[in-house]
This record gives sequence, structure tokens and C-alpha cells, in this order.
Amino acid sequence: MIQKQGSSFEFITLMASLMAVVALAIDALLPALDIIGLSINTASLVENQLIITMIFLGLGIGPLVFGPISDSLGRKPVVYFGFFIFLIASFICVYSEDLTWMLIGRVFQGIGLSAPRTISIAIIRDQYQGDRMARIMSFVTVVFLLVPIVAPAAGKIVLDHAHWQGIFYMQLVCSALVAIWFWRRQKETLSAKNQRPLALKDYKNGLLEVISQPATMGYTLITGLIFGAFMVYLSGSQQIFHEQYGLKEEFPMIFALLSIAIGVAIFINGHMVLRFGMKRIVAIALYGFFGISLISFCLYYQNPNPTIQWLLFFFSAQFFAIGFLFGNLRALAMQPMGHIAGMAAAITGFISTLMALPLSTYIGQFISTFVWPIFLGFTVCGALSILLMHWIRRATKIRG
Repeated sequence: MIQKQGSSFEFITLMASLMAVVALAIDALLPALDIIGLSINTASLVENQLIITMIFLGLGIGPLVFGPISDSLGRKPVVYFGFFIFLIASFICVYSEDLTWMLIGRVFQGIGLSAPRTISIAIIRDQYQGDRMARIMSFVTVVFLLVPIVAPAAGKIVLDHAHWQGIFYMQLVCSALVAIWFWRRQKETLSAKNQRPLALKDYKNGLLEVISQPATMGYTLITGLIFGAFMVYLSGSQQIFHEQYGLKEEFPMIFALLSIAIGVAIFINGHMVLRFGMKRIVAIALYGFFGISLISFCLYYQNPNPTIQWLLFFFSAQFFAIGFLFGNLRALAMQPMGHIAGMAAAITGFISTLMALPLSTYIGQFISTFVWPIFLGFTVCGALSILLMHWIRRATKIRG
């Protein structure tokens, strides 16, 4: 069994692996989007983007079920059930002959994978608090980001030697290995005294408690805005680099290098958060995110696309800022919610996803020819996030 002391490296790696199967299910498909689109007769690039974005709908819905159940029955059974749903959904995708069935499969893939994704956060919250929780989350995310670095290249290798369905089989094999590891090595972290009977009223009470906490609600909304901006890149990057810049062969390497920017920031954050605190780091990162976006928008509004060098600088700088944001924002939102960690993780995850999906879909429809709509979208998301940050400070000061 993994113990809280003495095996922190294995614990971090295992929690990261539970999250990483989500990244594998998303990023490994990126090189194959156009081929999958031809196979299932999609009509446009926007429809191809849905193959990426719709998994996030499932990732938002699933925690509403799995979070409360995990507070009642324990963490481990929920993870097993989630992997089972992912297995069934993957076969739906493999045998899809049209876009409708592919999207159904992708939504249920997201629902299934939301279990290990959500429960890993609850397990961390069960064992750590405050800035130390943020530090563990940062290291977990660093390990987790190794998958986005290699996933597109792995997907392309499978595609070069087999067919696009082989990517889904690769995902299933990796998920099975993680599930077995989790079963053999992770102990149950929810003690019997902390188990809560499952009741429908818990959803209402949990939502009211989340809404009543300015910090939890505010940081969740900021997460939704930043996540929405990031999803624009995830769903549109293949189209941008393939079609607008003609970098089809180079795309997996570009995606990997940009993912490294996030990983470096998260690694640095893990060492800085105990010294400077989450709130200060979030503030600096948000101002940087907004500043780079505004400069890029002003330079290229309704102009031809920037050089590839500037575009890579823009994404690298933004992802470096995002690397400081994701773990800290989640930890700040969860900090007042320790007594209902599973329910709170479910509700906050659903709210942020519900914001991010339409945001990314709306912005994504404007990037078929130019990239400046991304600059505008990132600018607006950054500005609103800064306003929310100041609202949180004022609201918590009044409550305190």
C-alpha cells in the first residue's frame, strides 16, 4: 500500500497517471483528426474540433455523479467503475461510422475518465492541506504533463503503422495498466467516519456551499475562463499548424515543446508556492497572461498571421503562465471545501467545464483562416479573470 510518508514519489506518479489517461485520450488523437473526419464523413474542420472538445462535456458531467458517490462509498470503487465506462465508450468510438456515434463515444469516454481524474484530486485533498496540497498538486501535474508531450507523437506513430482505431486500443492498454497499478498499490483514503450517506439534497447543499464561498466560486470561474482559452488551443492547434502554417510533420514536436513550457512552470511553482503563496503567484500569472494576449491582439488585429516564431512565443508564454495557474486555482477553490471534498470537486469541475466548452467552441469557429481571434479570446479571458480576482479579495475581506 502507498503510505503518506516514505512513498511520496510513487503516490505523486500514481495520481499523475490517473489524470494522464485523460490527456492521452485527448492529445493522442490530434494528428488523426483529419483522417478520422474523412472516415466518419464530417463536413467541416469545426466538426472535427468537436471530436476533441466533446470529451470535456463528459469530464464535466461525470464528477457530479462520481464525486458524491466517492464521499459515500469510498474513492477506489468509483475509479474502477469509471475505467469500465471508458472501456465501453472506447469501443463505441472504434466502431463509429458517423459523427454522432463518435461524439457519443467521446462524451462517455469523458464521463468514464472523470472518475480517476476527480477522485485523484479528492485523494490528494484527503491527505494534504493548504500550500502543501498545492505543492503536491504541482508535482502531480508535472508528471501528468509528460503525457501531452509524447501523446501526439505516439498517436502519429500508431497512425503511420496501423489505422486511427489503433490509437483507441493504445489508450485502452495504458488505462488498464494504470487501473491495475491503482488496485495493487493505493489504499483507501476516505475513512469510515468521514463517509457521508448519499442523498439528493447533498447536491443542493453542496452547490449552495460552493456558491456561498467567494473564494471557491471565484477561483472556479477563473479556472473556467483560463481552461476555455486553453481548450481553444487544444481543439484548434492541429488545424492551425497543419492548414495555416503547413507544419503537418512538425506538429507533434511543436505540441511537445509547448507542453514543456507548462511543465517547467508547474515544476517551478512546486518549489515557489510554499515561499510566496498561491494567491501572489496566481496574481502575477494572470497579469502576464493578460499582458501577452493584449500585446499580440494589438499587433495582429485584422492583419495577416504572425510569423511562426511569434506564434510559438505567444503560446509558450501563455502556457508558462497557465502552468502557474491550473494547480493553484484548483487548490485555492478546494481549500475551504475539505469537509465535502468529493462533492466540491464535482461541482467546481462541472461549473468550470460548463464555462469552458461554449467559450472554446465559439472562439474556435473563427480561427479557420486567421489566428488573431485567439489573441482576442485570450485577452478577454485574462481581463475577466483579473476582475474576478479583485472581486474575491474584496468579498473575502468583507467576510473576514
